[in-house]
Amino acid sequence: MDLKRILTGFVVGFTSYMAMFAGGIWLAALVFMAVVYLAKEYTEILKHKGFLPSFKIIVVSSAMFAVIAYTGKMEYTPLVFTASAFMALLTVLFKGKQPYIANVATTVFGFLYCGWFPLHLVLLRSFGDNYSNLYMINIPHLDGARFCVLIIFAVLFTDSFCYFIGCKFGKHKLAPVISPNKTIEGSIGGTVACLIISVVIGTLLQITWYHSLILGILMAIFSQLGDLCESMIKRDAGVKDSSNILPGHGGFLDRLDSYILTIPAVYYYVLYVIGLF
Repeated sequence: MDLKRILTGFVVGFTSYMAMFAGGIWLAALVFMAVVYLAKEYTEILKHKGFLPSFKIIVVSSAMFAVIAYTGKMEYTPLVFTASAFMALLTVLFKGKQPYIANVATTVFGFLYCGWFPLHLVLLRSFGDNYSNLYMINIPHLDGARFCVLIIFAVLFTDSFCYFIGCKFGKHKLAPVISPNKTIEGSIGGTVACLIISVVIGTLLQITWYHSLILGILMAIFSQLGDLCESMIKRDAGVKDSSNILPGHGGFLDRLDSYILTIPAVYYYVLYVIGLF
């Protein structure tokens, strides 16, 4: 039994849950802290490929996105995207090194992938105004905490059962070039587990069963795509782990890759489907 792995998982999980439960500035601060580590690992990985994305620009851009997410001032989003892209371009123009185009592109992708996508958790949590109730008592129609809880359990079960079923029964490779250890059988097992836990947890949290089922499908798809995307980045750069900062777990990218695409997918479903009906 790896005690370091268990202890790290407990501390990270407990801290994340408490910040999510509190919402507001606490969650925004925690997510931004994670974003800084994600950006650091991302830039270090890209260096192995010979690219030099700007860590400072990614963090500054993500900080502006964090302010937007916390304040709800979504009308400033195009301005921040434009300013961030300008910074990436002008920094390379006046101070950059070869390869110029690749450094601009990887910087822009960096503040999208490491910053804007994860910070949707703050936007999702902000739905509704009941920040103290996760136990089915007078929960508003769009209490974002419910959907955050659903994501945590769904992604956890998807990852766990993809690994377990893949190890026990996996024979057919899912993405042999990008991630040779992942199998179609494991993917199916993780998807089924995600659908079951989504309906069960969704019912307990008073999310309509059909929305829970659809969200389960979305989370199963995007959590696995997120995992594969991070594997693609690491494999292209010739890196095995994003870092070793989390004892027994590798780096922040290794632990959060399945959430990076899942969070915005759930947010926009809640915003444009559940929120409108």
